Amino acid sequence: MDQNNIISKEQLLELLPLATKWVATQEKFILENGVSLDPDQQIDAYKIGVKDITKVRLYEVANIPKPSISQLKTAVDYAGFLSSDTIGVSFRYGIYIKSAFWNQRRLIVHELTHTMQYERAGGIQFFLELYLNECLTLGYPNGPLEQEARKNEKEICTQ
Repeated sequence: MDQNNIISKEQLLELLPLATKWVATQEKFILENGVSLDPDQQIDAYKIGVKDITKVRLYEVANIPKPSISQLKTAVDYAGFLSSDTIGVSFRYGIYIKSAFWNQRRLIVHELTHTMQYERAGGIQFFLELYLNECLTLGYPNGPLEQEARKNEKEICTQ
């Protein structure tokens, strides 16, 4: 991540409640409109350590949505999150997958790892605080959470 795009930890903490609410709204939409994991994806989720596998839903989109709340949208754009290059994103149990990558196992394994991390962190706000702090301080994709997702991609998708 470009160092000029870093927002302060104080700004992150101020935006965290807005971000948490937005992620929860996105998750709710995906849970209501998405599709369940197929049997092979459920096996991958089990290997990753997702606890509530039956709750996970995938939703195919042309582009990953961005927040409409101006303050949050500005921060997302400024920090470089959810760019046009984003091909998948986990909002806890709801996962957006960009259409061109819909059946890509590595991507789904990667996003399922983030689902497990949400569970392990204890919820949306706790995960966001950890993940965004790592991205802002270490740069994407250098943080431990992102590295864990990449490690699972390699290990699970070569079995």
